[in-house]
This record gives sequence, structure tokens and C-alpha cells, in this order.
Amino acid sequence: MSNHRVSLRFVELSDPALDEFAANNVICLTGNSVFPNLPVAPAALGGLHTTFHNALVASAQGGAQLTAAKNEAREALEIALRKDAAYVRSIAGQNLSQLLSSGFKATTTTRTYAPLETPVVLNVDNQLSGKLLVDLGNIPNAAADQVRALTSAGVVVVTVESTRARKIELPGMTPGTTYSLEARAIGGSTGYSDWSLPTSIMAT
Repeated sequence: MSNHRVSLRFVELSDPALDEFAANNVICLTGNSVFPNLPVAPAALGGLHTTFHNALVASAQGGAQLTAAKNEAREALEIALRKDAAYVRSIAGQNLSQLLSSGFKATTTTRTYAPLETPVVLNVDNQLSGKLLVDLGNIPNAAADQVRALTSAGVVVVTVESTRARKIELPGMTPGTTYSLEARAIGGSTGYSDWSLPTSIMAT
């Protein structure tokens, strides 16, 4: 049986990417019955994420004090994520699907660096005018996911990269236009997985 570890590479993410990762982590852990006794509960983790997010936005104005506040908020968030990551591994180290349900990525004890699996588009929400929200299946060992929208003529309209697999936003969609959506994972031995089978959807 494979022994899966929780990847701690979120500490290497840029500030905006960590902001996105933590937001998804809170969503995935909230109400997740697999992990009932998290050392940092989802509500508390959400508070730390909100503090970091607000500090990140404020730091865009520049200045040593605002930057320091952002860095302190990031450190507190990373510590909390590390604590929850250790707990998730203790519960789901032998069950990959449970581990991935936490929002964390997985690594295995094997040293094989293999090509990534091809992601699957699970759902597309077109309720927001001019936007599509795409849900993907989690791919083990993927660093991020990439989603693109193409017209019927095969022209790529927008490509978005995201470190979370849920609610990836594709902006700039023209209402009434049908698009083909494709996704691929980033990482692995080849850099990218194959593109997924196209999913057709009309923007509203």
C-alpha cells in the first residue's frame, strides 16, 4: 500500500498563490468529516487567511511597515497550515482520495518522478455573467492546474493558471457564446500533463 505524504511546498508559493491556496484549503476542510480534530480548526485557519489576505492587499501600497505586517501574517498562516498538514497525513496517509479532499497536495514515498495524470473537468458554473467557474479533479503531485477556453474556431480566448482545483475563474466570456474548455496539470517529469477532453459550455 502506498504511503502518501502531504506536500509542504505551499511554503514556496508566491504571496498571491499562497493566498489562493489557503482560501481553497479552508473551503475543503470546512465540514470535512474525515478530519474532525484539526489542530487549527477551519474557522481559525480562515481567520489567519483573512488577516494575510488583507495584509497582502495593504502591502501593495508599499512601505516597510505594511510589508512587515504582511510577512508576519504569512508566517502565522504557514505555521497553521503545517500543523493541519501533519494531522491530515496522520489520518489519510494511506488514502489518497481522503488526503486530497483536504485541499493539500500529496507526495509519495517513492522517488519516481512520473508524468502527471490528465485532469478531468468535473463541473462548470456559468451562472455569473461573463465568467465561467471550473471545478477540476485533484491530480497527485501537480503544482498547479491550467485551464483554457477556446472558441468553435479553435482560438484560445483565455488561459488561467491556479493552485487550487475548485472554482477556477475564467473571465472575459461573451454571453451567448459557446466555448470548449480544456485543462492540464502542471509539474511532473514532463512539465505538463496532456490536455483534458474538451467540455462545451455556453456563457451567460
